[in-house]
Amino acid sequence: MAGPTRERRRERRRTRDESANEEADADELDDVDPDDLVRTADGDLIHEETGLVVEEQNIDRGPEWRAFNHSERQSKSRVGAPITETMHDKGLTTTIDWKDKDAYGRSLSSEKRSQMHRLRKWQERIRTKDAGERNLQFALSEIDRMSSALGVPRSVREVASVIYRRALKEDLIRGRSIEGVSTSALYAACRQEGIPRSLEEVSEVSRVERKEIGRTYRYVSQELGLELEPVDPKQYVPRFASALDLSEEVQGKANEIIDETAEQGLLSGKSPTGYAAAAIYAASLLCNEKKTQREVADVAQVTEVTIRNRYQEQIEAMGIPS
Repeated sequence: MAGPTRERRRERRRTRDESANEEADADELDDVDPDDLVRTADGDLIHEETGLVVEEQNIDRGPEWRAFNHSERQSKSRVGAPITETMHDKGLTTTIDWKDKDAYGRSLSSEKRSQMHRLRKWQERIRTKDAGERNLQFALSEIDRMSSALGVPRSVREVASVIYRRALKEDLIRGRSIEGVSTSALYAACRQEGIPRSLEEVSEVSRVERKEIGRTYRYVSQELGLELEPVDPKQYVPRFASALDLSEEVQGKANEIIDETAEQGLLSGKSPTGYAAAAIYAASLLCNEKKTQREVADVAQVTEVTIRNRYQEQIEAMGIPS
């Protein structure tokens, strides 16, 4: 009987000590400035000066293994690729590799290669169960192809795929071409993510005409409620200036011209690409790094007439003698 009694006494003593420690910590917390509290990488909230642990994260959500470089992390990781909207099945189905090699890197026999070829062919067939999935697969592959041609980041492809899926769910594809809707989704994603790509650039890599892309884009953005702000011409300045091999000084001057003339309402109703091209042309003249109107027009994919008209308006608005 002495054993259990001693254990109960120890338990009561431990409980008292913990309560006393909690009261002491509470007293210390009363004097702690919230601005001095920092959150560690493990999720603990500590007082920076004293090291007092205010809040402790008891659940470790990380893996049970440790890795010190990328190759170790890749070899120890047991998860697959993340879910992506750029694939019709979101990347959840099995993919059979095309290398025809086993787990040890050895080449397969001719019999096994034939078997893997048949399995690969049937795998591609059963990935799409109906015409709707096949059309979605084709649309997403078109978005991926055009994104690669335009050189836009992965985030734009994901957003474009989400916009297309929403259009498909709202039945906006009916009566319109798959290529037209997928191209307009990509153009909307570029604008939403702040990646400067003009309608002319998008139409060059698309299989549909510019007029149809513009018409479909306006319809889709209106029906889906995509509240997209007008494109800022300054977004095009770095890319155009880089293609023309112009200095940072010219870029800064072009941005200054755009800001000053836009404040006077000159930008309203004007094409952002033509406006940016004219500002770069004017800045190159002012900074003694002259480029011809033809050179600027070729890079911006606008006409020389557009550059001349916008250039005249901008220098008049700024009071610069022509």
